[in-house]
Amino acid sequence: MAVRSNRSLLLRLLALASEYRRGCARLVVLQALLLALNVAALALSGMAIDVIKVQAGASGGPASEAIRQVAALAAGILVVAAVRSLLNYRYAVASAQLLQGEIVVDLRQRVYGKLQQLPSTFYGKNLTGSLIARVTSDVQAVRLFIDGVVLQLVILALAMAFYVAYMITIDVRLTLLCLGTTPGMWLMSAAFSRSVRPAYVRNRELVDRMLLVITENVFGVQVVKALSRQAAEAAKFRAANQAVHDHKRTIFHRVSLFSPGVELLLAVNQAVLLGYGGYLVIEGRLALGMGLVVFFGLLQQFSAQITKVTGIINSVQESLAAAERVFSVVDAPIEVRDRPAARRMTRSRGLVELAGVSFAYGDQGRVLNDINLRIEPGECVAIFGATGSGKTSLLHMIPRLHEATAGRVLVDGVDVRDWRLADLRQNVAIVLQESFLFSDTVAANIACRRVDALDGRIARAAAIAAADEFIARMPQGYGTVLRERGKDLSGGQRQRLALARALVLEPPILLLDDSTSAVDAATEQRILRGIRSFMPGQTLVLVSHRTSTLAWADRIVVVERGRIVETGSHAQLAAAGGIYERTIARRIQDEHRELAVAA
Repeated sequence: MAVRSNRSLLLRLLALASEYRRGCARLVVLQALLLALNVAALALSGMAIDVIKVQAGASGGPASEAIRQVAALAAGILVVAAVRSLLNYRYAVASAQLLQGEIVVDLRQRVYGKLQQLPSTFYGKNLTGSLIARVTSDVQAVRLFIDGVVLQLVILALAMAFYVAYMITIDVRLTLLCLGTTPGMWLMSAAFSRSVRPAYVRNRELVDRMLLVITENVFGVQVVKALSRQAAEAAKFRAANQAVHDHKRTIFHRVSLFSPGVELLLAVNQAVLLGYGGYLVIEGRLALGMGLVVFFGLLQQFSAQITKVTGIINSVQESLAAAERVFSVVDAPIEVRDRPAARRMTRSRGLVELAGVSFAYGDQGRVLNDINLRIEPGECVAIFGATGSGKTSLLHMIPRLHEATAGRVLVDGVDVRDWRLADLRQNVAIVLQESFLFSDTVAANIACRRVDALDGRIARAAAIAAADEFIARMPQGYGTVLRERGKDLSGGQRQRLALARALVLEPPILLLDDSTSAVDAATEQRILRGIRSFMPGQTLVLVSHRTSTLAWADRIVVVERGRIVETGSHAQLAAAGGIYERTIARRIQDEHRELAVAA
């Protein structure tokens, strides 16, 4: 993955912020009003101090007018405070609605939606915990750029404009002297920002490593217990967690060094104010209340805004590190998509052809090499070969789970890339090796690819897949809600539900990728008989290692190292003296024994 420059990432983040400019503008307006009220409160306080000073210096004059003026100014301060409280409430509500109610929701949906479109090769290159983090914590960190950087910078600029403009009206020279350290603070901030970005990138990597330990233990908890690795896995997580802690501590240490430096420069500004400003008051060239006191309040407010620079830089670096990861998902190429003039497919005839097909995962070596295969409508073809020979990849070419690197895959004589993808996959159903189930009812899991399926159709598909008997024993039958990934079912039960999920489509082309390996041989034979009798004209392509299953096929295609090396019926290949005969000879006796025991 190419690493983006800070500039390109900042431009992308600014473009993202511009999508929500109306909401951001509303927050900026509220902040501008709050800043104006802050200045108003300071001015009222300064006026009150000057009134009190004048009255205190008067020799025995009437105090009633001064008291009325001070009371009126105090009331004004209370009114300003009340309005500020109301505006702060409105700002908090508007900020939460924009940031968490819109930006985070939209961005998570955008990232998650893109993940649904990416090929399996993308998932093979990225850790599960890392992908989860991109949809959750990384999205929050990208959101931080809008409220923690863009809005804060705009507010900082507004505050500086408000406060500096007012300070200049009080005394230009005093303003220049008190703000003389500001350029130094910007230089310090720029140097600090450059120095800490690699640390934030590294922190994200360490968090990914920690999440990997968590996900591996959650998914493999039974293996961990069976191997008595609880203590070892706990130690592994403790080490990963400590690495995150130690690295974050390093970042905090750098931030802690930077903040006092900024505060020291701000203290210099206040010292200049008290020294030179006090001199001006004593000389009578500057009022105490509307001059020195108000100026001091403005300088404090100005300093408070400047101290936010540390937080802004922190947010920038955290956002940049997260943005790199989020945009790597958003910008990832969609390898499998509809062509502009993709054709509609209503009902396939079931003809499948692979013409000179080769396939490789990325820059790795080829998995398939010049595959030429024609499967006639209604034919049952078995793909046989050793592990890693390319059987699964061959099946994945047909519904475009992978795209051929070279050659063409055709259904009904048309390149699969010219069919609409949704139509193609409605006509070509594949049951994968891993039987994944959703946390939903049994009926919903079977009908998930055809939500309009009626109860009778769902029950028929379950019966063909030999799943109806164990479903009937469940507490609520088809209404039983399965646990996460179907943990409450056996491997064979999960496979049969996954098969029923494909059969409910009544697909003209059915691909079985060793999808009955967890059921006994007798049940598998029952399933195959049910499939062939249910849809006699259906094209069936299956991967299996069982000889009894292979014997069902009209034709067997033997694949070795990504090439077709033998083809023929079971009887022909079993007598040909080739790879097939040598491989299955030792299996036949064991399988016959299994069938006899089951019978």
